[in-house]
Amino acid sequence: MNHAYVLTLSCPDRPGIVHAVSGFLLEHGGNIEEAAQYNDHDTGLFFMRVQFACDQHTHDDLKTQLRFFAEPFKMQWKLHATTQPMRTVILVSKEGHCLNDLLFRWRSGLLHLDIAAIISNHREFYQLAASYNVPFHHLPMTAATKAQVEARQFEIIEAEGAELVVLARYMQILSDDMCRKLAGRAINIHHSFLPSFKGAKPYYQAHDRGVKLIGATAHYVTADLDEGPIIEQDVARADHSKTVEDLTAMGRDTESQVLARAVKWHSEHRVLLNGHKTVIFK
Repeated sequence: MNHAYVLTLSCPDRPGIVHAVSGFLLEHGGNIEEAAQYNDHDTGLFFMRVQFACDQHTHDDLKTQLRFFAEPFKMQWKLHATTQPMRTVILVSKEGHCLNDLLFRWRSGLLHLDIAAIISNHREFYQLAASYNVPFHHLPMTAATKAQVEARQFEIIEAEGAELVVLARYMQILSDDMCRKLAGRAINIHHSFLPSFKGAKPYYQAHDRGVKLIGATAHYVTADLDEGPIIEQDVARADHSKTVEDLTAMGRDTESQVLARAVKWHSEHRVLLNGHKTVIFK
């Protein structure tokens, strides 16, 4: 039975990279099932995602061979076994629509995840977590206890072996230290079309400006608030008659859909970081 893998890579662009990668996989018994590549002319970088089947080598053997292959190209690469769902921890506060949507999609088989734990600074969703048989950790936070609580959060994330942390309307700003620890594996959903209306209460800001479109943005978490590389965005139309409450209610659906798409693409290893931007092979 063939074992399926996803290889993602980036390196300085030069002729022959696709030929070299496909030749390497052929030499090691790999059969390419899906492939996509992108040349960023602004940065001179090449990006590639290849899904392939291979029954001649183990995961560890392939990684060893890839190290030798990648060195002359100065490649940054990762190899993932597609049979392994992505271990995930979700952080949430008092707004549960994104959490509920992710749990439903996961249980329905629409997201290739293994949700290991839910962490919240409030108790509202412990029954929802229990209904999906997911451990729930209630860690209330104050300004005085922020460092201790984050240390416990990170302890849980590491103990669960989480490859992905989802901030599903977790309304706390992560410390710079926490952002560094979770770099490249934490996704936040912000309830505006960034870079517009950063920070707190974006629907209030949008209403005050009389916007005709409200949006949501899923992005990687960085120490710069709401500045992380954007993965996905979407919008909904608004008009002069909409109240702040109307915009908030409308936005919940957009937020849930945008976050779900970002989580899906990340879990399928379709998102590659390109500085402060992303390359996404859908």
